[in-house]
This record gives sequence, C-alpha cells and structure tokens, in this order.
Amino acid sequence: MENPHTITLALTGASGMPYGIRLLEMLLQSGKQVNLLYSKVAQIVAQQEMNFTLPASAKEAQAFLGRQFHAQEGQLHVFGREEWFAPVASGSNPADAMVICPCTMGTLAAIAAGMSQNLIERAADVTLKENRSLIIVPREMPFSAIHLENMLKLARAGTVILPANPGFYHHPKTIQDMVDFVVARILDHLEVKHTLIPRWGAES
Repeated sequence: MENPHTITLALTGASGMPYGIRLLEMLLQSGKQVNLLYSKVAQIVAQQEMNFTLPASAKEAQAFLGRQFHAQEGQLHVFGREEWFAPVASGSNPADAMVICPCTMGTLAAIAAGMSQNLIERAADVTLKENRSLIIVPREMPFSAIHLENMLKLARAGTVILPANPGFYHHPKTIQDMVDFVVARILDHLEVKHTLIPRWGAES
C-alpha cells in the first residue's frame, strides 16, 4: 500500500474516543479522503469522554465535522449505520484502508466471525476480502482468551491489531501527548506523514 488517499474510519463504543477524533482531524489535515462511520454507542462515549456531540444524522454530522476540522469540499463523507448503498459496502468501490478506532470487543468478534450486520462490520469484511489494509485499535483491559483468539484470527487474516497503548519514552506532559502517540502509530501504518511525536533515535 502506497500513501492511501481514501480511508474509512469507524468509531465504535469502546472507551478511547479522543484517539478516534484526533485521528479524523489528522487524516483531514493531511488531505486524505475520509469515509466516516460510527455506532450509536460511539455517540454516547464521545459525549461522556469529550463532551463532543456526534449528530445522529449522517448529513448533519458531515456538515458539523467538516466545519470543525476545516475539511475541503467533498473530502469527508459520513454514512449511516444502515446505508447499504454507501461505497464502503461493496468490493467494487473499496477504500484504500480502514481503521476502527476505538474498537469494541463486540465489533472485533463480529468481524472475526465474518458477520456484516451493520455498515461498520460490512466495510471491514469488504476491506479484508479485497486485501486492503485493516487496522483495529482495541481499548480494553484485561483481554480474555476469547478476545485474544479473535485478535489472532484477524491478525492471521492480515489485520493490524494496534492496541491503544501509549509509550512514555517521548516524555509526555499532557493527555494530548499520549493520545498523539497512539494516533502517530496508526498514521505510520497508513503511511501518512506527520510530526505528532519525535521519532525514536532521531535528533531532538
């Protein structure tokens, strides 16, 4: 995969919404086309963790988030959970990559089982079957044996499992610094250039 220009980002109801919202901001800032999907519980978590309102209407969300993050016209597309005619629902029009951040264990299990009961699950299924890059960012602790088995199954299918585990060697001073560490690692796997954190071994 070389510098993907269309990325599907899904937000589910796990804790860790600051990671997903920051990732959306950085993808738009870097000029990528973004297809955004999110669950009902993601709306609750965004409000609880960030006092951030994700509108229930896809059209309203697209306008609101586009203004919030200064998206160019046509750069951001938000789709509803049952919008089966969305491009992400078909292998004839897949995105270059997909990220689920944060990802619940329920969503992870459904994808591992090949289920497609909503647009997030279907988009992930399409991403896998079309051999595109799928990155899953679980935010859970501890992991049960079932969680680990599902992750292993997906890893064997080519998924990158990238837990939201911030490092501390860059001496974070704020929560935002720790959020940016995880977002930086996601951007690295998407081959999206950034300057969020210093590189290991690079001169300061």
